[in-house]
Amino acid sequence: MGLSAAQLKHGIDAVAAMEPGFAHAVEVAGYPEPRIRPRGYGTLMRTIVGQQVSVAAAASMWRKFEAHAGEELDPQRVLDADFDTLRACGLSRQKQGYMRSLCELVVTGQLDFEALPKDDEEAIVQLMLIKGIGRWSAEIYLLFAEGRQDIWPAGDLAVQAGLHKLLDLDARPTEKATREMAEKWRPHRGATAIFTWHCYNNPAL
Repeated sequence: MGLSAAQLKHGIDAVAAMEPGFAHAVEVAGYPEPRIRPRGYGTLMRTIVGQQVSVAAAASMWRKFEAHAGEELDPQRVLDADFDTLRACGLSRQKQGYMRSLCELVVTGQLDFEALPKDDEEAIVQLMLIKGIGRWSAEIYLLFAEGRQDIWPAGDLAVQAGLHKLLDLDARPTEKATREMAEKWRPHRGATAIFTWHCYNNPAL
């Protein structure tokens, strides 16, 4: 599961001790709530359903998909379904391709969500074997579903915007700069990322 409230506080306090801007933000905006998702392929199924559609559309599609796949979200049922069956769930041809890629990897045992590599980069590479799952989606999964404490989604625009505000930078940092400046915050970058999301559009700041 994702980082607990205690883990978030510990990580954020550690970075705030190095960064006055973070310390001020904690005083003003407080600590973020934990962001936790279930471990397993079901979370990435939901990610695929939700890509590039509104929250309402994703919720509707998910209800239809879950009714077909069952509460256990049986990947074999997805692989056995024809195009029209999945289309009736709201899944476009592209989403069906992504979903079938995920289910094929799970059914064949090429991707075991209970035994992902301990090394974060290796785990990200494995998750990116799924069509439609890029680095950001893989990082978010590892942070929210596995609670990996040093995940740092440097390509996330909200993370960059959060750092722009928290560190009083002249401009939103690039992905490269975002990655470089966070090196000194290891091994607390996961909590730091969640704190930037908490702060970047926070009216208290």
